[in-house]
Amino acid sequence: MNWLLVLIGGAIGAPLRYLTDRAVQARHDTVFPWGTLTVNVIGSLILGLLTGAALSGAAGGDVRLLLGTGLCGALTTYSTFSYETLRLAETGAAFLAAANVIASIVAGLGAVSIGLAIAQAAF
Repeated sequence: MNWLLVLIGGAIGAPLRYLTDRAVQARHDTVFPWGTLTVNVIGSLILGLLTGAALSGAAGGDVRLLLGTGLCGALTTYSTFSYETLRLAETGAAFLAAANVIASIVAGLGAVSIGLAIAQAAF
């Protein structure tokens, strides 16, 4: 049953990642990877909410597998973040590469913290 929950979450997360990335990137006429940044921050927020809910006992193991491992595992992408950052640096956009690293870390940590705080307040 566990693998099925992860599979279902991933089947939802992967298309969400693709569609969100394309929609966000289409609105920006730049080489900066706004789409990847967006999906990673959204995933961090969801994981913060889920962690807060789990710590309070409001989210059990099945929910964590479905949303945390499955959905967020497919929605977020460290490999694409790494690749896009490397490509920015290789093409001479060192400032954008550094900005991507800093923005991803700061926004991701901020999103997970906000999600955790919201969940702790709610549960």
